[in-house]
Amino acid sequence: MSKRHLLLLAVVLVLMALPADTWAQGCSMCKAVAQTEAGGNVYGGNQSVGAGLNKGILFMIAIPYILLFLFFRKRISSFIKEFRSAQG
Repeated sequence: MSKRHLLLLAVVLVLMALPADTWAQGCSMCKAVAQTEAGGNVYGGNQSVGAGLNKGILFMIAIPYILLFLFFRKRISSFIKEFRSAQG
């Protein structure tokens, strides 16, 4: 193994050794809404908060893909046309 691979492996191992709270970071607004819900039990009680958070997450995931499609639609369509006309 080269030094570069060993360094990458060491960095990955150090990152994996960090506590779970380090990786469980979310946006502060979502965390505040989930913690201040009446009853405080988001997963067992009132599911409207969880549904709202899930919709927000899906919205944040979908928007970049939609924008990329709008920006690169000509390249995508030309690739599809070229792929369809390819022989082989």
